[in-house]
Amino acid sequence: MNPDDLPARRPAAEHSLTHRRWALRMQQPMPTSTRVDRVFFLLGTASAVFLAVLGSLLGIRTWWSSLLLLPVYAVLAYLALPRLHRMLTDFYVPDYFFGRTRTTDGLLGDPVNLAVDGEVEQLDAVMLRAGWHRADDITPASTWGIVVSTLTRRSYPTAPVSPLTLFGRRQDVAYQQEVAGNPKQRHHVRFWHTPPGWLLPGGTHVDWLGAGTYDTNVGLSLFTFQITHRIDENTDIERDHIIDSVLRHNDAVVVHDLPHFTTGYHSRNGGGDQFVTDGNLPILDLNAVAVAGPALPSGTEDETTSDGALEPGRGTPSRTVSLRRAPVSIVLAALLALVVTAMSVASMIIEAIQDPGTLGTPDEDAWARGFVIAVGVVILLVQILLVRGVLRRGPRSRFALMVLLGLGVLFAAIDYITGAARLGFNGTLLGATLQCLALIALTSTSSAAWVRERGEDMPIG
Repeated sequence: MNPDDLPARRPAAEHSLTHRRWALRMQQPMPTSTRVDRVFFLLGTASAVFLAVLGSLLGIRTWWSSLLLLPVYAVLAYLALPRLHRMLTDFYVPDYFFGRTRTTDGLLGDPVNLAVDGEVEQLDAVMLRAGWHRADDITPASTWGIVVSTLTRRSYPTAPVSPLTLFGRRQDVAYQQEVAGNPKQRHHVRFWHTPPGWLLPGGTHVDWLGAGTYDTNVGLSLFTFQITHRIDENTDIERDHIIDSVLRHNDAVVVHDLPHFTTGYHSRNGGGDQFVTDGNLPILDLNAVAVAGPALPSGTEDETTSDGALEPGRGTPSRTVSLRRAPVSIVLAALLALVVTAMSVASMIIEAIQDPGTLGTPDEDAWARGFVIAVGVVILLVQILLVRGVLRRGPRSRFALMVLLGLGVLFAAIDYITGAARLGFNGTLLGATLQCLALIALTSTSSAAWVRERGEDMPIG
């Protein structure tokens, strides 16, 4: 079918103004806050490398200290390498749409191989009727659940999928189908709602873009060495499976094909898996789908009333709850910062109390110890206020805390380099480790985005 024959939901004139506004927004100079975030992101990356170097040096000292190589691997695979990729890809990967998603590390991800025209309720209804399950959000509980289910080979039909980005944000919703109850093998597709007034290359309007792939097993990423799912090479087969499953259970769905949306090509995704695609883009037209329609197939749970239900009329899943809650990185940074400060203050107070005194008279020594204790209490109170400000999405509090943590890491590195601090399993190493982890968490992209999108003063829930 010729692309010009595709039904247009709205005249092009209605899109022109919003489309121009979207383009102008994309051309705005980088805000100062973003530049500051990038500087501290670099410092956080340096902290991750510093932490890995410390662990490596300790890990080669004795046979039992070689156990440290496991946390060194975790720091490199999940902190240092992803951040290095993120910084480099910001320079050489274009930030406009060209039919590819990106990983949260900035690497090119799975190909966009499906589009949808319809409202969010219609998309959710047709996918659930077709036997798909809405994937859980990534939380500590769901992450632990996928680890346990993979190791024990137990079914987890709503297991989370790794985040990919399009239009500068993570997927709005994802669906999956397990194969024979095996969490290692599954069909899955991610969907992103298109920005207002946005058009595909060539001028076709769609409401959603999707990227569907088939997970074949679990392995190591080629670029970061993280544990991840491996995908099947032929993504077109998975795309056709998604379409066929929807058409079998939804008679009102119509498919329009956009041939040669891109040239056929082969490449690698963010995990290093090879894939091939013919470049065609099928468009599922859901405008005639009735949301309150037929019952779901037997054995399929009605997920439209679950806690993670899509928000009617918004065109995207509910973001209100996620915006009110601090991301894990913010909470982790706050806790670590408090622990580091409490350790430092406690050490300072204990040293002052145990000091036999060098000022001469007992009264002077007592006054000096009282002064040290008072200073320590003030430092702890200031840190508590900063952490409270960060949890209330205060950009100034976050900036101040990043500066303090950065200085702490810098001084620790100088002490190790100059020999002022002994390299070993001691309180100095513990403090440096916690400061590095706190700085890494506080400078993450999720932390920066959460503070930037503060909007109203929302409570932490």
